[in-house]
Amino acid sequence: MNELVIDCNANGIDIALLSNKILTELQKEETVSSFQIGDVYLAKVKKTMPNLNAAFLDVGHERDAFLHYTDLGANFRSVHKLTKILTQGGLKNCSLEQFSLEEEIVKTGKISNVLKKGDEILVQIFKEPIANKGPRITCDISFAGRFSVLVPFGKSVAVSKKIADPAKRKNSKQVADNLKIKNFGIIVRTVAEEAGLEEIEADLKNLHEKWIQMVTACRNAQPPYKVLGEISRIESLLRDLLSDDFSGIHINDAEYANTIKEYVSNIAPGRENIVKTYTGKIPIYQHFGIDKQIKAAFGKHVMFNNGAYLIIEHTEAMHVIDVNSGRKSNATDSQQDNAYKINFEAVPEIARQLRLRDLGGIVVIDFIDLKSPNARKDLHDALVLAMKDDRSRHNILPMSKFGLVQITRERVRPEMNINTTELCPSCNGTGTVVSSMLLSDNIEEKLSYVWETLNIKNIKLKVNPIIKAYLTKGGFNSLRWKWYGKHKRWVKILADNNLHLTNFTIVNESGEEIG
Repeated sequence: MNELVIDCNANGIDIALLSNKILTELQKEETVSSFQIGDVYLAKVKKTMPNLNAAFLDVGHERDAFLHYTDLGANFRSVHKLTKILTQGGLKNCSLEQFSLEEEIVKTGKISNVLKKGDEILVQIFKEPIANKGPRITCDISFAGRFSVLVPFGKSVAVSKKIADPAKRKNSKQVADNLKIKNFGIIVRTVAEEAGLEEIEADLKNLHEKWIQMVTACRNAQPPYKVLGEISRIESLLRDLLSDDFSGIHINDAEYANTIKEYVSNIAPGRENIVKTYTGKIPIYQHFGIDKQIKAAFGKHVMFNNGAYLIIEHTEAMHVIDVNSGRKSNATDSQQDNAYKINFEAVPEIARQLRLRDLGGIVVIDFIDLKSPNARKDLHDALVLAMKDDRSRHNILPMSKFGLVQITRERVRPEMNINTTELCPSCNGTGTVVSSMLLSDNIEEKLSYVWETLNIKNIKLKVNPIIKAYLTKGGFNSLRWKWYGKHKRWVKILADNNLHLTNFTIVNESGEEIG
């Protein structure tokens, strides 16, 4: 069963996808981020680079966006023509019925033959800004829905290759053929395999409305200008993944929960009841055990079964994953049998790590050596199967005789990298802290200040779980009861796993920290 846990916080929105309670995907949508996959911009060519067969365009990012010739799309001339018409206020009815398509460009052409400095063109983001690079863009604009993809200037109807049943493929194509609009192509997505005519028709209608929004926003616009924003990352995840095995979508913000509930109602009527507002007192990630899983899953060493572990290293050119047996072995099995078992147990964790960290480019996996060609093939097949749910395009090469498997995996957004080692906030890296004997005195001094000087009565003390046990141990003889006897004030003590041993915070009834 799948669950989505969404943490709305001051820095943005954190999204965790759980499969059978195990963290499989982690994403972050920052409030300041304005460049998402699918966004459409009116851009201006800053310069062409004939040696790269590419151009750099201004889309409003601090770094210019990169457009390679191969990303222009066959219908580039038609897109260019449409851009000129729209920026001059044309195409009043938003229809392409009377639009005359231009000749397609050749696949092996030169960028300087079709673009020059100062040209204005509609582009779509297909790779978000990563590190010190600007967005990667394309002129092959399309609008993705739950069941279909609408392709302006397209001529054909295509059906996802993952729909294997010939009868269902034929039916899907017939449905799309009947719904096709002139000068718009349609791609039927895999999830449409069980969808009816009305669902696909409604999906295409929504996509056509996006086209109208884009055309309307582009009229008389000046670059750089965002003419169409893609749906949020959460909505994109739900669009692609929402199925009958989704048991819950948990959100710690009531207003945003209503927004997501409305979206789910639109794409999957009747399923909106799976959207639930989390109102618990402890942080939502802590409640669902996500914080702990993040700490265990990110870092150089990742344990996966009874002492066996992965070592994950990042170099300038690639990522390397090394499978180690650790203490795991079975005295009754041969060395090869042990290697076989450990390698196969490592496969699901490797597939999970690739999705979780969103590792892209070249990934080299160093499995424990297997002498049998059949065993190597079995392991390769198991890895292919484990990665079938990975939505990023990837290619897995067969295992070499040295036990190495090479994977290429597309990366379209910055890699998820969480540092699980922390600078001690108590000592700031010096290696020394205030004596633990003084901690209770420091807490009491702060409580006394809040109670008596600030005159705030109802407060809560957040401490590390170990410290909570220390402060409450002994019942009526505990430190908390001693404070009550001395100050005639009661303090509620909460355990917070995110606080280090000698750190504590005091909050009021609204949860605001008291300085």
